Amino acid sequence: MSDFYQSGPIATLHRLGNRSLESLEKDLCEFTRVQPIALVLPALFSEFEGRAMPRILEEVARVPYLSQVVVTLGPANAEEFAEARRRVAGLHEHVRVLWNDGPRLKKIYDELKAGDLPIGEDGKGRSCWMAYGYVLASNRAKVIALHDCDILTYSREMLARLCYPVADIRIDFVFSKGYYSRVTDRMHGRATRLLLTPLLRTLERVLGPHRFITYLDSFRYPLAGEFCMYTDMARMNRIPGDWGLEVGVLAEVYRNFSVKRICQVDLCDNYEHKHQTLSADDPQKGVMRMTVDICKTLFRTLAAEGVVLTEGIFRTLQAQYVRTAEDIITRYHADALINGLRFDRHAEEDAVHAFVRGLRLAADSYLQDPLGQPLIPNWNRVVAAVPDIFTRLNDAVENDNA
Repeated sequence: MSDFYQSGPIATLHRLGNRSLESLEKDLCEFTRVQPIALVLPALFSEFEGRAMPRILEEVARVPYLSQVVVTLGPANAEEFAEARRRVAGLHEHVRVLWNDGPRLKKIYDELKAGDLPIGEDGKGRSCWMAYGYVLASNRAKVIALHDCDILTYSREMLARLCYPVADIRIDFVFSKGYYSRVTDRMHGRATRLLLTPLLRTLERVLGPHRFITYLDSFRYPLAGEFCMYTDMARMNRIPGDWGLEVGVLAEVYRNFSVKRICQVDLCDNYEHKHQTLSADDPQKGVMRMTVDICKTLFRTLAAEGVVLTEGIFRTLQAQYVRTAEDIITRYHADALINGLRFDRHAEEDAVHAFVRGLRLAADSYLQDPLGQPLIPNWNRVVAAVPDIFTRLNDAVENDNA
């Protein structure tokens, strides 16, 4: 059982008691008469061949309250797209697969680029953005839920808990972020535990108190891939196209909505998915690439909030980050010992030293170009530039899925 402690500016919804899944889903079926929910699943074709996706599809097929399911497919040829459609057939009455590599959507992407709309490179961020556009175009939902497709321990209770705070109009949240424990026989979640959390606390020590830093540090798992939001957010929020997606989404939510309407919700007792390799010597792969993208997004968001970041501040930040992360490792070591978990302190220290190299690369990139790659524009801007975009997008997806 979780604690009930509230800290920071956002609300935390815990796992208290033993409320049944049936009771949660009964309420959601009532809520969705007013607040219909779309589920977006960003997927690589390789995930259909893994252990997680079959379980996810089996569970989602039993969810009674969804108005539509949108699978937005990463790089895939015609045969893979056809196979993905076959795998999800029967999942839901209104299930669609977005073929981002297909000629119809490629044409739309090319025309948006030609119109000077910075839609970024192919990746999870852009795939999710296009899925939000299709949800808006199809006009079947007022709420969008999203989760990753590599969750080995998935159950539909996770989805119910994720959607509940936004779907229930009595509690007036517009955005919920999932959190959970990443523990097997050891602690996982290095990018949160050893990079983002100590970095945020270091920034506060170096720069002084700042509301945005406090807001980010209030999330127990800020890099979680699970969230639920009003569709209006898809109209208003911009999206990073790289591994800075999760931090960028939280930054846009902070920018556009009151923190009183943002919450985090405990989804499950434990959560297991595939683990990225550290790739300490290659900043183009694995957790190191994630590190650089997360830090760049964070620095550029702080700059947009009026924070002045100089070369001297970055040098201090790197030294202070290492000290803060090493202190946090000591706490994790004690936590592992009392719970009988495996803990490789040497590997933890190695990860911190890899992260500080990534932090340095991100700082150099920021100093060379404080603006960096533009965020993918919100759908309000796209509609202003291309008034018939929703009609064309809806037609493209429906024809692909015919």
